[in-house]
Amino acid sequence: VQLQASGGGLVQAGGSLRLSCAASGTIFSINAMGWYRRAPGKQRELVATITSGGSTNYADSVKGRFTISRDNAKKTAYLQMNSLKPEDTAVYYCNADVYMRAIITSRGDYWGQGTLVTVSS
Repeated sequence: VQLQASGGGLVQAGGSLRLSCAASGTIFSINAMGWYRRAPGKQRELVATITSGGSTNYADSVKGRFTISRDNAKKTAYLQMNSLKPEDTAVYYCNADVYMRAIITSRGDYWGQGTLVTVSS
């Protein structure tokens, strides 16, 4: 299973970006998908998660500004980031809880390579 993250870049404060995370490989089903980030000098933190049924969870710092969504048919998750702030600068990683086959032992946790988001003030 591979997760390909894209969409990062340089944006001014107040701007928007949309990240995508596409899963590929041997996949029977995907449970939760999520976005995490690691800012310079800080630990990785959760940004947002979404279940296969569409239930979402957000870090307090991004509520009202970021929206996570997914297209199950495309095996892709998105993170729409609006009203970006300099403190949102980080490498953003996507994560997926995947069943490769219809058996419990095929379940695995996978990470994308990360995409850099830089917000200038």
